[in-house]
Amino acid sequence: MCNCNRDFIDRTESITGNLYGEPLTPQRMAENFALYGLKKRAAALERFDNELHEDIDSGAHNLRRRVQLMELRRKMGAVHAALRKASR
Repeated sequence: MCNCNRDFIDRTESITGNLYGEPLTPQRMAENFALYGLKKRAAALERFDNELHEDIDSGAHNLRRRVQLMELRRKMGAVHAALRKASR
């Protein structure tokens, strides 16, 4: 059952909330991203970029969420770049 109106953060919070009883924070998402392999990180960043290129509503909640998504993408990109530089 796919709810396509949810963004990456919403989906991740829902999944981790169901698994562990509390949702994963965006900071922990970025930290856990370092545990992915190279191909999985690259694929995740591509999906994330595709999601960010979609249109957004101009509501205050949507704009705040968009900023959170962009900040998370920036952190994930920095982690990926650092791991690539370290040949991992």
